[in-house]
Amino acid sequence: MRICNKNLRLQDVTIMYFTALAALMVILVASYQAPSNAVQVSGLKSKPSSPLPQLPMPFRVPLDPHGDLQLAWNISYADQEVYMELRVADLKHGVVLGMSDRGELTNADLVVLWDSGEKSYFGDAWSDNEGHVSLDSQQDYELIEAEHKSDGFYLLFKRPFSTCDPRDYLIEEGTVHIIYGFLDKPLASLDKLNLSRIHTGVQRVLMLRPDTPSPTLPPDVQTLDVVAPNVVIPNQETTYWCFIQALPENMPKNHIVMYESVITPGNEAIVHHMEVFECSPDVRDVPQYSGSCDDKMRPGKLNFCRHVLAAWAMGAEAFYYPPDAGMPMGGPGSSRFLRLEVHYHNPLLISGRRDSSGIRLHHSLSLRRYDAGIMELGLVYTPIMAIPPKQHTFYLNGYCTSKCTQTALPPGGIHVFASQLHTHLAGRGVRTVLVRGGKELQVIQEDQHFSTHYQTIRVLKKMANILPGDVLITKCTYNTEDRSTPTVGGFGIMEEMCVNYIHYYPRTKLELCKSHVEPEYLQKYFSFINRFHGNDQCVCGEVGVTEQYSQLQWDVFTGEVLDSLYNTAPISMHCNQSSARLFPGEWDKQPVPVVTSILEKPRYPCEGGGGGSHPTSRPLTPGS
Repeated sequence: MRICNKNLRLQDVTIMYFTALAALMVILVASYQAPSNAVQVSGLKSKPSSPLPQLPMPFRVPLDPHGDLQLAWNISYADQEVYMELRVADLKHGVVLGMSDRGELTNADLVVLWDSGEKSYFGDAWSDNEGHVSLDSQQDYELIEAEHKSDGFYLLFKRPFSTCDPRDYLIEEGTVHIIYGFLDKPLASLDKLNLSRIHTGVQRVLMLRPDTPSPTLPPDVQTLDVVAPNVVIPNQETTYWCFIQALPENMPKNHIVMYESVITPGNEAIVHHMEVFECSPDVRDVPQYSGSCDDKMRPGKLNFCRHVLAAWAMGAEAFYYPPDAGMPMGGPGSSRFLRLEVHYHNPLLISGRRDSSGIRLHHSLSLRRYDAGIMELGLVYTPIMAIPPKQHTFYLNGYCTSKCTQTALPPGGIHVFASQLHTHLAGRGVRTVLVRGGKELQVIQEDQHFSTHYQTIRVLKKMANILPGDVLITKCTYNTEDRSTPTVGGFGIMEEMCVNYIHYYPRTKLELCKSHVEPEYLQKYFSFINRFHGNDQCVCGEVGVTEQYSQLQWDVFTGEVLDSLYNTAPISMHCNQSSARLFPGEWDKQPVPVVTSILEKPRYPCEGGGGGSHPTSRPLTPGS
């Protein structure tokens, strides 16, 4: 076929030119005004590809401080999908909802509703490392319904847990950082949007929740409200408010069988999280107090109120104990005093707002078969364990060894039904795994998007039976890229922790099962690193561990050797009774537990897996 034809007239050429130009313009206009892979919202008919879950949605959380944007959701574990309902009280020209690793506006997985001034569109999108938004070539959010109601505009849509799209966020157990934004003017094209130029915010939720039915409460259940006494919320962004409440005199032993939040109407977007602590029974009288937890004039005895009874965070529903167990409260050997701690998040600096939020404890005199208990796993609060500066990722492991569980647990073991993870500001992830016979058997709890600003008690999807001789390993992930000095373990917010408070039954005397590297081997590390860097004036052993860490010359080699030390050197075990005394036995210079086989995560449907199968083990090879 010849490209050119000598017989073509100028008129023919002209017609062909303008025809091609017109076709090009049609294509450009179509792509500019009506993206081919976005859904036009006007005229949408509700035709879901699968049956809708029963509404209303069981889980919901306000996203913005005004409460104008609310997210509700439901979960289908069978289909590995999340159904989401977004309510916008005052929709202008659109809204953005997304998920990212830590709540960043960059490299986020987004779903966007926007209008061009004439028509409205809905689409799956993503942001690049500068916040520029693009429509995704693979549309994984399925719009089911869009509707105006009396209280706002509602969007109902769904998305799989995993889409196998590298630009999409993997929805898994643990914290999900939800980002949101409002569009105040029309968008001729979505690629004109940059998230840094609109009003945005972030909210944290536990997206995936257990789908088990709630147990029935006993007929004689009573309630006790532990609430703030009509306090005026300070007009500052962050406040931790403490309040001491006394139980009735001579209160007999009860079992807490359920608790739930009590939020003052209108404050749903300000009350961020709350905890109720029982004070130590060794402290006879705790003075009345209602004020800032950080006030230097607060009573010192508040520091003895650390035994967690209840914890709630924004978006959490009521917490039920298993039918066979309850958390003891009252009776001999317990304290009469409780401490309520409320975190107020007030970024709009609202003044004069009063609050009486707190936690409602449902308790019963009909004692259940077992007392529930709380055990601390992870690392001991000590500067012996440290994270080097300028680290993108650094891991620390805390061990509960087979020797400790063999010594302290009953023959039938214990049943773990919930846990509460804890680190400070450098923490990025926490994982506790059960190891039996050298093989990882079950993940107790895992959160690879953990935030110290979102701590709540999480119910396990599957209860874990810990037997004598089992090992529990708690692995924490840290990031210290913004720090120029080492971060040591301790109680300060700029120091670090690695803890999992597991909730279990039957209650035992084992209160704490944690570890740290053997100090003698740490001193050998200080000596070696100082000699390697030509410092013969090592003060090893003459000053405190914190000072020794700070005097090191920190480079890649120093950090790698420390990591190797933590993973190979003998450990010192704290296998403590509730009296804070060690169980009888030798607990120093214990070997690090050996893991020969690790769990693999189940495959999602888009990867060719069933999605509902349990993790399987694979042998641990060198370099894994």
